[in-house]
Amino acid sequence: MLAFIIRRLLQSTLVMLAVAFVAFALFTYMGDPVNSMVAPDATLEERQRLRHLLGLDQPFYVQFLVFLGNELTGNFGNSFRIGAPVASIIAERLPATLELVFVAAMFALFVGVPCGVYTGLHRHGAVSRVMLTLSLVGVSLPTFLIGILLILFFSVFLGWLPSFGRGQVVSLGWWSTGFLTKSGLRSLILPSITLGLFQTTLFMRLVRAEMLEVLRTDYIKFARARGLSDRAVNFGHALKNTLVPVITIAGLQIGGLIAFAIITETVFQWPGMGLLFISAIQFVDVPVMSSYLVLVALFFVIINLVVDLLYYVVDPRLRIDRPATAH
Repeated sequence: MLAFIIRRLLQSTLVMLAVAFVAFALFTYMGDPVNSMVAPDATLEERQRLRHLLGLDQPFYVQFLVFLGNELTGNFGNSFRIGAPVASIIAERLPATLELVFVAAMFALFVGVPCGVYTGLHRHGAVSRVMLTLSLVGVSLPTFLIGILLILFFSVFLGWLPSFGRGQVVSLGWWSTGFLTKSGLRSLILPSITLGLFQTTLFMRLVRAEMLEVLRTDYIKFARARGLSDRAVNFGHALKNTLVPVITIAGLQIGGLIAFAIITETVFQWPGMGLLFISAIQFVDVPVMSSYLVLVALFFVIINLVVDLLYYVVDPRLRIDRPATAH
């Protein structure tokens, strides 16, 4: 187990180095940030002075090594546009994105998995057919369109929920949360449904397919022949064996929620990291863009590491196969 963790940490380190290089290389050649930071009538000397101050006149490898060293020490540099440290800007925006992703992930898991189990056990029922039909909507419609339709119906027509913003938040040290205020909770509903709807339908269809496959296996038939109750067979044997692929997809999808929250945050003007990334692109704010990409990659690496560790807990075959292959 320890060797597995060390091996995965080394692999994760290589992945993070590759992502840091790609992020820095891509965003460095997106444009000259000096053009968006100086007045249109700025002289050549003023432009060169600013370029020297930002370190943009250094060779590429020097800029990358400086960037890499700063990332390792948690110093992400200063934003070209705002002029403040990127670390403090991200720390200010990070709680909004993580709370939105957390609620969307809980919505996807606690709605998608039970619906998948139900449609798998009652495959010919009318309710199951309705659920599968509705799931096509969640899979087919793009995220921005779902968000706009929810705003139109629940905010414009009914006036029940706010259409933008995070509502009132409470500061707990450096963390600002909307979980402790009524307006903060109401503001979370529409964005979290928009962000988590695709994952909800995906989990439902995945769990349903796995349940149908497992229910046809011989050991399930043997369990029924032993006289076990339907509840024990369905939830004690069948559902447990569907968890491995669900854990895999859930890990990847939760990482995707963080990365693709950009669209939802833009539609609902949610003050998170996605909205920060969009504004950074407009002003060619390289430190913010590259730091955002590295941070998202770090979330992916951590989530995948946790998923691999859960494999060892859920699937005992992974703990048995490795000594056998060593001979």
